[in-house]
Amino acid sequence: MDLIIIGLLGGLITGISPCILPVLPVIFLTGGAQSAKFDGQVVPAKRSRPYLVIAGLVLSFTLVTLGGSLLLGLLNLPQDIIRWVGIAVLVIIGTGLIVPRLERILERPFQRFGQREVKNRGSGFGVGLALGAVFVPCAGPVLAAIIVAGSTGRIGLGTIALTVSFAIGVAVPLLVFALAGRGVIERIRAFRSKERALRIAAGIAMIALAVGLVFNVPQALQRLLPDYTSPLQQELADSEEVSDALDLGGLVTDENKDLDKCTNGAEELESCGTAPSIKGIEQWLNTPDGQAVDLASLRGKVVLIDFWAYSCINCQRSLPHVVAWDETYRDLGLDVIGIHSPEYAFEKDPGNVAAGIADFGIEYPVALDNNLATWTNYRNRYWPAHYLIDAEGTVRHISFGEGNYAATEQLIRELLQDADPDVQLPGATDVVDETPDVGSTTRETFLGSSKDVNFGGEAAYRAGAHEYSFPQAQPDDSFALDGEWTVETQFATPTEGSARIRLNYHAAEVRMVVAGEGEVIVRDENGPEQSIRVDGTPRSYGLQQADAVAAGSFTLEIPAGVQVYSFTFG
Repeated sequence: MDLIIIGLLGGLITGISPCILPVLPVIFLTGGAQSAKFDGQVVPAKRSRPYLVIAGLVLSFTLVTLGGSLLLGLLNLPQDIIRWVGIAVLVIIGTGLIVPRLERILERPFQRFGQREVKNRGSGFGVGLALGAVFVPCAGPVLAAIIVAGSTGRIGLGTIALTVSFAIGVAVPLLVFALAGRGVIERIRAFRSKERALRIAAGIAMIALAVGLVFNVPQALQRLLPDYTSPLQQELADSEEVSDALDLGGLVTDENKDLDKCTNGAEELESCGTAPSIKGIEQWLNTPDGQAVDLASLRGKVVLIDFWAYSCINCQRSLPHVVAWDETYRDLGLDVIGIHSPEYAFEKDPGNVAAGIADFGIEYPVALDNNLATWTNYRNRYWPAHYLIDAEGTVRHISFGEGNYAATEQLIRELLQDADPDVQLPGATDVVDETPDVGSTTRETFLGSSKDVNFGGEAAYRAGAHEYSFPQAQPDDSFALDGEWTVETQFATPTEGSARIRLNYHAAEVRMVVAGEGEVIVRDENGPEQSIRVDGTPRSYGLQQADAVAAGSFTLEIPAGVQVYSFTFG
């Protein structure tokens, strides 16, 4: 019941989000469009048509999401073939609505079954099936759990209940539009006399949707519109009760179910089941000829798995400890494996990750977990996260987030001695723990429209090109814009010329993630002006490094051609 309620709630939020806008014209028109003239009379669409259009969408979406990837894998077919088939069907049906002769040709195979008309006079169920195959709703925690379950084949009763309830939740707002379309056509006499024009409009809407899907127009449309459901999705994602329930919907498996036996940050060794496998890796770095690393082949050695992302400030503060452990204990039985699980799209690029590896002095193997397959297999939710595995392949310690380094290193040393009682261990590493106290610094600040955080301006912050100005009173721990800016999904950039950012913060260390080409001028209210040359792919640049946390304010002049992704604080 929890899963059904969560699925319905997640679906309803998605059903009123901007991502459903591209399908609304098709739903509206096909829900009430009439059939062609038959024996000289206009035969209205069936009263049940709106319901069956939506029922077809729910069924198709459920089957494609849960079973599509598995079926295509078994048949060795491309993963996007179902989408292309759905697009083709939309084009065919839409063209048939516009060109009666083509419609008659399409109907001919069905005449032997006594169904002389199978398009708009029919139920509309086929239209719904085609829409469900191409409908890609906005991502959220519920849909993510469904997709993971479907792609991994771990489909149980709970997952099916979650998926169906999610699809129904999405379908409710769509059904309102379908019923509205039928009601408008039935009540307004002018529409009833324009049957042919309505059919043509429905056909054009279908073809336009198909063409838009080919060129990813819906995604571009979503970037231009503010996601007014984002706070609701975030509240759902941050709920511990929802996270636990979604684990039951497909993330908990026989392979990872015992991980719950580990206490986050424990100072003593625990036993938390055999370590889940490393899977779904796109590429390996820092291995001979890019060879994969298999955990089973490392039995007899202690293994530390580090989940990280190269632009994550928390990971950047954690990595010196991991690198030091690798250098100190590598020849004494410790194998460190970095699982690079990206948060941003640019973090999926192997070249960007390789540059980050070089910047941080990482010499141990790094796996590019671009589809978050291993992340999901470990049910991980944090950057960084450390999983310590003993010589028998059992997880003995888990630490989420920053800190707890001394305890983790002490447990590494204990496991090395357990694996080899004769090992001679050097003294512990002496890397300074720079983890800030919780709440003592400004939280990580994102400028992209998909997850903007800490905006302190007076105007609404939304995707697209807009003009902003600094507020007279800007809150602490916030940023504001001045000038003409274009806000994209993951970054903001001046529309033309240059524009400014004012950043109020509490931190000892301040860094920014930017990309592009140009010179950023940084004016510090308490220090000298500095210039930062930006050239290339997204990287993290330091703005300040102090000995203690303090309040401050920067004004940054950003030229056109530079994209600002985020600010991080330590």
